[in-house]
Amino acid sequence: MRQGVPADRSGPQPTASARATRPDPRRPRQSDAAARAAHERDALLATAVRNALESTGAYGALVYLRSRDRRSLVLCTIAGVPLSLMSAFRRIAAVGPMPVAVCYRTGRTVTLSDTEDTMRRFPQLAVGLPYDYASACVPVRAGEERYGVVSALWPSSDEGVPEEARLHLRKVADRLAAGLAELEEAGYPVEPNGDTAVVELAPPGPPTTRVGLFDWNVATGAISADDQFCEILGLDPAEFDGRAASLTTRIAPGDLPEFRAAARAALDRGRMLAARVRVLDRDGHPYPVELWARVPEGVPDGRAHLVGAVLDTRTGTAAAAAVERLHDGVFSLDPDGRITYANRSVELLLHARREDLVGHHPWEALPWLSDPVYENRYRAAMLSQQPTAFLAARPPDDWFAFSLYPDAHGVTGRVVAAEPPPGRAGKPTEPEPDLGARPDVGGMYHLLQLASALSEAVTVREVCRAVEDQILPAFGGQELAIYAVRDKRLHLISQSGYPDGFLDRFEGTPTGARVPGAETLSTGAPIFFEDVRALAAAYPGIALDEMGAWAFLPLIASGHPVGSCIIGFDEPRAFTVEERGLLTGLGGFIAQALERARLYDAEFTLARGLQQALLPHRLPVLEDVRIAARYLPGTQGMEIGGDWYDAIVTGRDLTLVIGDVEGHSVGAAATMGQLRSAVRAFATSGHAPDEVLVRTNLLLLDLDPGLLASCCLIRLTPGDGSALVARAGHLPPVVRHPDGTTEALYVEGGPLLGIDHLAEYPVSDLKLARGSLLALYTDGLVEDPSIAIDQGVDRLRLALGELVARAAEGDPADGELDRMAERLLREVGSTERVDDVALMLTAYGRIPGDRRS
Repeated sequence: MRQGVPADRSGPQPTASARATRPDPRRPRQSDAAARAAHERDALLATAVRNALESTGAYGALVYLRSRDRRSLVLCTIAGVPLSLMSAFRRIAAVGPMPVAVCYRTGRTVTLSDTEDTMRRFPQLAVGLPYDYASACVPVRAGEERYGVVSALWPSSDEGVPEEARLHLRKVADRLAAGLAELEEAGYPVEPNGDTAVVELAPPGPPTTRVGLFDWNVATGAISADDQFCEILGLDPAEFDGRAASLTTRIAPGDLPEFRAAARAALDRGRMLAARVRVLDRDGHPYPVELWARVPEGVPDGRAHLVGAVLDTRTGTAAAAAVERLHDGVFSLDPDGRITYANRSVELLLHARREDLVGHHPWEALPWLSDPVYENRYRAAMLSQQPTAFLAARPPDDWFAFSLYPDAHGVTGRVVAAEPPPGRAGKPTEPEPDLGARPDVGGMYHLLQLASALSEAVTVREVCRAVEDQILPAFGGQELAIYAVRDKRLHLISQSGYPDGFLDRFEGTPTGARVPGAETLSTGAPIFFEDVRALAAAYPGIALDEMGAWAFLPLIASGHPVGSCIIGFDEPRAFTVEERGLLTGLGGFIAQALERARLYDAEFTLARGLQQALLPHRLPVLEDVRIAARYLPGTQGMEIGGDWYDAIVTGRDLTLVIGDVEGHSVGAAATMGQLRSAVRAFATSGHAPDEVLVRTNLLLLDLDPGLLASCCLIRLTPGDGSALVARAGHLPPVVRHPDGTTEALYVEGGPLLGIDHLAEYPVSDLKLARGSLLALYTDGLVEDPSIAIDQGVDRLRLALGELVARAAEGDPADGELDRMAERLLREVGSTERVDDVALMLTAYGRIPGDRRS
């Protein structure tokens, strides 16, 4: 937090290279050049969204640019979609699971065809915008430089986003990237620095009102007029002689006295407002126009001068008159949902005056429409560009049917009296009294969208990462500190963006201390500081760094203090009511997520302890055999499963075991422990491999845990390398021979354990040469959603061969069996695995790369 008020850094700033350039007195000042660069960038963005709409047939287009710290993507320009509907997505975390972020990170086009596609692939987006539409995101990049994303929206259809539209959108993005690259080459930043620009679209049809301008010297009779003025009065602009006498020939004879009286009154009073006269079209038919005029100031003969306009409102007037005659209520909403027109029938039906409706949202002007469900209908119509309808009740006993017909310019609405829906006959329920501010639907969706990011976090570390990677960028913050309460003191559990060591002085702060991070927790109310002076005045002497505004949020779950969250912003900022509400609500979600995560971490520690207790604590060490094993928990749930491995010395032999009980639970781990003990007992008793599996199968059926298991058992005689192999539904062992060849041993096997009392498990003979390397593993290692299981086994086979070859030629440490196991897990395992993994490597004799003396 820095002392004093920071300098204003709004607007594009030249890069370091530009500032270092010696100024040329012949060139404009740098501030002027920077301002022009900002205007040029904004023009590039506006052109991009217009071209996107024109070339793709989309109804909406948006441009996101990277933030200065590149942690966020900021909505800079929008067209065809109300900005208020996109409030939850003004800032998107660059690392977040959103289509825009994925497109930016990967450089690939991302398309969504409808709501179902969105829900399946991007559930957080579906939470924030739960509407039916198709969309495409295209990266804005020039070479290796990534600037942002262009996105477009279409009504959903079976076709999704047409390929031709994608190609046009890519061309738009490429042209935008080229323009931004030129600006950057000139030494100017292209990052956003202000509010989102809304590009107004051309109206869908011809204007309903035409306006012509004139300047009339009443004393001389001379008139200067534009072409529109001539056309409205039925004059040929090329032939109009500029005389008042020519003008009067176009006014209906019966209206000439009124026209002259209006002109005299305007000269006397200084202005003329909406004088209505009829003029003749070129066929001699009269039609009404309005005249507006005033006496100009500063003109020598001003008292004999009139300047003004003539309005041809016949199209609009005729349309309005027709609508006014309808018995149905007709109204219009602008893109942000405010009423711009309501006919007489709306007044009569809804018992509301037009002047009380126009300029307001329907759900604000009519208390019985204050349920957020009705605003949601408007949002659904605008985002899907599909008509929608709903019933609404006005107490005591009136029902109305509303229909909404949207386009990119707004909504036309219709309302008629209706019968109550089935089962709702009788009086509508009286609305609840208004006890506070009406909830903002956009804000609710924003909060839900951010909360959904927290809902996917399981551990305390994941919760903190979600706040840092997704929530902090969504509000444009640069610093984050999360403290947890232990023994009535605050302990830092996560921080980002702070100078090294800055937070050390606050570690262990008592919850009752006079610092904002503790006071927000003791009072239960968030604290906001909009600039440095406000913070320094409230807490004299507090340590300051380079931030310009702060939000201190209490983390309270179920009335229990969990900790506090501090968000710092690098510029002073005025926190809006909506932002304060969102941040306050978000503090509650963070607190709940942290409390849940702390419980999970405690349970996880217990579960992992059980898992480790059931696996071998050490593996046998033999003269000619080395063994290394690894276990990786799954990435979902309690991260505890039924995979196990074992190595059992029985006289001259060594029995190698790998197994997998289905499921991921304490029950699966307990069953695994029973099976491991059973296999060890049967093998130690001298039973052949097939007998061990038969007896284990019967035991599992008797236990009846409702779980199945697979197992592979190899009995190796190190003296001569002979081995017996038995499989119960398990994947084949993989062996790397001394000559460098590798193979998967698809020997004959029996069914899974726990299926059939009469199951048999055939035994196959195997001969290992000294220098062989054997791999036993569970399916979590080779499973990958993108390939068949056999391909995963083949990938393991190839990796094993390459690993040994590299060990023979490289670092002696590569020949260590433990390091080989680690590398196999990294190189073969899928990054999207959810299953746990067990791997056991057995080296018979000296393998290549083994440097043992």
